[in-house]
Amino acid sequence: MKGKKILVTGGTGQVARPVAEALAADNDVWCLGRFGTPGVAAQLTASGITTFRWDMDDLGPDTLKGLPDDFTHVVHCAVRRGEDGDFNAAVAVNSIAAGRLMTHCRAADAFLYVSTGALYARQTLDHRYTETDPVDGRADWLPAYPVGKIAAEGTVRAFGQVLGLPTTIARLNIAYGPGGYGGVPMLYFKRMLAGEPIPVPVEGQNWCSLLHTDDLVRQVPRLWEAAAVPTTLVNWGGDEAVGITDCVRYLEELTGITATLVPSEVTRETYQFDPALRRELTGPCEVGWRDGIRRTLAAMYPGRLREHSAGEVGAGVQA
Repeated sequence: MKGKKILVTGGTGQVARPVAEALAADNDVWCLGRFGTPGVAAQLTASGITTFRWDMDDLGPDTLKGLPDDFTHVVHCAVRRGEDGDFNAAVAVNSIAAGRLMTHCRAADAFLYVSTGALYARQTLDHRYTETDPVDGRADWLPAYPVGKIAAEGTVRAFGQVLGLPTTIARLNIAYGPGGYGGVPMLYFKRMLAGEPIPVPVEGQNWCSLLHTDDLVRQVPRLWEAAAVPTTLVNWGGDEAVGITDCVRYLEELTGITATLVPSEVTRETYQFDPALRRELTGPCEVGWRDGIRRTLAAMYPGRLREHSAGEVGAGVQA
């Protein structure tokens, strides 16, 4: 993409920041956020990005006052996750913020809302979720999060249709890669370093569809191209089925650090996607999960890779 005016919310996060920085090379990119971490706004500015302070929790009518309204493309990643357990606040903040943003940017060519696969009704651990599977919003590890996402999805569908704004809702799986906190695999590795237990299912293992940052960045323009009225809905994950326990064992293999896996009735649930529709819209992924994990470790914990692992050729790259 070149010569576009792009708005990115949640621009300091694991997903949005690499997208914003990649697009800034050839486009006029603006990032919205609170920028509470010292120095992050300056870092974005140094990358050629314009920053605009926006607090999603401010539900007033003037929250976007002063922001241009001539953006050609929008990707909305900002979210109130609901760590405080306040379901009503999660619903109100996520829904109203999405509605105000879409109204403000109603002239855009395409609007991309980043949702989550955590809203699906839980089925078997190895079930391959499709876009037509039922949702219920239950997640023991962060109960208010999927509820807020379901509410926001309804808002995005409604405003997309009412405003005639071409929109894509992409239900994200697990994004990971260098930068930010590295994604869920690196959260597990931090627990390994600290000797902390990692809860796993009593039987079997959780499965997911890891999506490396490089593939995520490449796919955003394709998801904008897929935007439509009514809204396009797609699961956004990698091509490979990845077992979380297998991922942790691979981290052990790469680093020599032992993980303490503890069977538990409550785990950080993950979901494996059927990638058929996403592949149709974006094409195949290019980074296999083993290669992606190794590259992420090399970037974020270079001293932790075992010597033989650091020199291995990347495995699992998609055809």
